[in-house]
Amino acid sequence: MIEIRFPDQSVRSYPEGTTPFEVAQSISEGLARNVLSAQFNKQTVEAATPLTEDGDIQLFTWNNDQGKTAFWHSSAHVLAQAILALYPNAKLTIGPAIDKGFYYDVDFGYHSITEKELRDLEKKFLEFARQKFEFKMRNATKQEALDFYQKDENPYKVELIENLEDGTITFCDHADFTDLCRGGHIPHTGFIKAVKLLNVAGAYWRGDEKNKQLTRVYGISFPKQKELTEYLELLEEAKKRDHRKLGKELELFTFSQKVGQGLPLWLPKGAALRGRLEDFLKAAQKNAGYEQVISPHIGSKELYMTSGHYEKYGEDSFQPIETPADGETFLLKPMNCPHHCEIYNTRPWSYKELPRRYAEFGTVYRYEQSGELHGLTRVRGFTQDDAHIFCTPDQLDQEFKNVIDLVLYVFGSLGFDNFQAQVSIRDTQKSEKYIGALENWGKAEQAIIDAAQEKNLDFVIEEGEAAFYGPKLDFMVKDALGRKWQLGTIQVDYNLPERFDLTYKGSDNELHRPIMIHRAPFGSLERFVAILLEHTGGNFPLWLAPTQVNLLSVSEKHEKYAQKVLNFLENNEIRAFLDNRNETIGKKIREAELSKVPYMLILGEKEAEMENVSVRKHREGDMGEMPVENFIELIQLEISKSISKFEN
Repeated sequence: MIEIRFPDQSVRSYPEGTTPFEVAQSISEGLARNVLSAQFNKQTVEAATPLTEDGDIQLFTWNNDQGKTAFWHSSAHVLAQAILALYPNAKLTIGPAIDKGFYYDVDFGYHSITEKELRDLEKKFLEFARQKFEFKMRNATKQEALDFYQKDENPYKVELIENLEDGTITFCDHADFTDLCRGGHIPHTGFIKAVKLLNVAGAYWRGDEKNKQLTRVYGISFPKQKELTEYLELLEEAKKRDHRKLGKELELFTFSQKVGQGLPLWLPKGAALRGRLEDFLKAAQKNAGYEQVISPHIGSKELYMTSGHYEKYGEDSFQPIETPADGETFLLKPMNCPHHCEIYNTRPWSYKELPRRYAEFGTVYRYEQSGELHGLTRVRGFTQDDAHIFCTPDQLDQEFKNVIDLVLYVFGSLGFDNFQAQVSIRDTQKSEKYIGALENWGKAEQAIIDAAQEKNLDFVIEEGEAAFYGPKLDFMVKDALGRKWQLGTIQVDYNLPERFDLTYKGSDNELHRPIMIHRAPFGSLERFVAILLEHTGGNFPLWLAPTQVNLLSVSEKHEKYAQKVLNFLENNEIRAFLDNRNETIGKKIREAELSKVPYMLILGEKEAEMENVSVRKHREGDMGEMPVENFIELIQLEISKSISKFEN
């Protein structure tokens, strides 16, 4: 018999060789019917895997992220089977599950997949799925695996296998289809009831631009047709909210091939929006004791070699900038933190003078492959709302919690109420990815976990997601469409202070090393604006809207009164625009609605006579007539409810 422990810490005994499916059966038939995969002793296993030792088990259904991963990973196998059925000469490469769905990278030779062919693939996919083919794992020697794919003349799989160690290679079989695979499948294909192949895109083999470009086929699948229908409706809504589309319609930003890929140009309305976001955070930071600093857009190679960024970004980033002076090399800055370390290093500090909090809206540059660029969410130049706190060990806990408060204030003021925190720690099996002593890493990780617990944050721990220089607390925000975005990050860093030899004089009159906290509530202004655009559908909070009020004069004879109202609003710091075009009032209202301006004031004969305004609210309609003073009070009250002064 073997002892199986469940997540609630209860323990049951089972005969050796019992499968996760049979474990589920022992609990309830309903659970057994819905089990997709499992985890045993922290290893992903199949529902049909025999268990031969004592251990901890987790059973996954469609309601778990791990269950969805197994579902979509298995769907990628079925897609590959369908591809080979219709295109026997195609060469398969890799096909993983992703956050929403799955993809498979394929070498189709010179063939380009059409929309009709995608629909044909869907039909073939469902034909295979309905046959309830079981997924079965088996071991293979390295030579067996190489022979299989060499016979198939598939150089991509051969390359993958050549980098694997003998004794670690496994295949997955279903029906007459075989694929190289580590595991993590649903019991059989019959669980897949609905599929949609969404699109195709180009993708370089192993993500390297020097390699051949493959065809990436994206898809998503569900256990019920109803769920697919709902998802496709969500996709349609997402298209309407696409920040690239809204940014163009609202005249916020643009891109130019002449300027360069991934380098956004902010138009007047967008620049004003950015400015208000900056002012909002600057005001909060001032109350929290931050000092504004400014650093250059470039730095010497030596700076980034000291920080470790050259090792991590140098090879795959923008090429060095050489000056006429021999041996003088500069780089576009990929991070602001090395510069801030040097700002701290300008003079000696006492423990009585700490913490020092340096904040900067600093633009950084990172080379992204052209295929990875996407509107404002993935660019080559972006502005971080960066700040670095240099503090003593005794101050670390409180400073970290203060930053959490600041992040929560930002989210609350902008309507991001649905989020989960993520403690991102190092991968203990890949120490080469990180810099610094293990002891410091342990202290930093524990400090973050303690602060998250004290602040009662809903958080998960993700191994392997830390920055190369330290662990971090990331905030995963759900937008109005239920999509997850990483917004806001706080990091604890023992390493950069050491690399830059930062010190302060302690109460014992000895020199000590400060601890560094990195933080960016927005993350980057570009990405934040993109996510905010899609979250709100362009309907920004009133305090942030580029134009808060549109004044619509009914005819030319009311323009004088309209101008008077405009001046009155502007004197009360309300952003207003006067539409005095020679158009019908109906057309002006429709266009104001499309431009998503929060309020409209209709100004005609009656309003001018009574010195009132007729108020319409975006998406809500007529609010009646009122004196302009009352309208100003209404605006100010709405703003005060949505944004308050940050108190630290």
